Amino acid sequence: MSPSPSCELEPLPLQTAIESIEVIEHIEVNVEIKRIVEALLFAANRPMTCRQIQQVFPELEQPDLNEIQTAIDDITEDYRSRPIELKQVASGYRFQVRQELSRWVGRLFEEKPPRYSRALLETLAIIAYRQPVTRGDIEDIRGVSVSSSIIQTLLERDWIRVVGHKEVPGRPGLYSTTKQFLDYFNITTLTQLPSLQEIKDLDLPIDDLPQPKQRISEEQETVEEFAESDESA
Repeated sequence: MSPSPSCELEPLPLQTAIESIEVIEHIEVNVEIKRIVEALLFAANRPMTCRQIQQVFPELEQPDLNEIQTAIDDITEDYRSRPIELKQVASGYRFQVRQELSRWVGRLFEEKPPRYSRALLETLAIIAYRQPVTRGDIEDIRGVSVSSSIIQTLLERDWIRVVGHKEVPGRPGLYSTTKQFLDYFNITTLTQLPSLQEIKDLDLPIDDLPQPKQRISEEQETVEEFAESDESA
């Protein structure tokens, strides 16, 4: 009995065979790029962009940015159900513990997270939502003077920076937030901040707030803030 025509294997044309080999080689290169990208992001002590990852490769071996982005997308999917995630923040991509597990990982470290005064957080919020603003603008909104140490703390943490000067007498500096600010709060853009209405909805009525016997000045708050940091060190 002669074999069925459907069982016969016809030889592939030479050009088709060559193209098939090239596709296989291309897949292998993508897998290798993915392994390298994953290792770089895992070892890096800072977020990295696709461009920064590309610059790590030798000049003649640099993959396209699209290839790197594809690798990152695949890695992100690989970690979808794991306790560690590949997260995009303002400065690039980084590996981090998932937020719901952070309190457990935090128990590994003796150092306590820094505590910030209400005055500092209010100042930072005004800059984030009204930027660019001057120190005078912040004082007008809050109704009290802003301690120099608060501005200095925010500058030292790289959460704010001077982006220009207002064309008024004295030319005061204009403050805006930075990528480090976005990274710290685990967001990529300012549009991901909660709306002012959402924040207002979280506030307790004034009558429900405990009333202190004596108002603490911003300077005292800042001194206590640094004292708490020294005690926890």
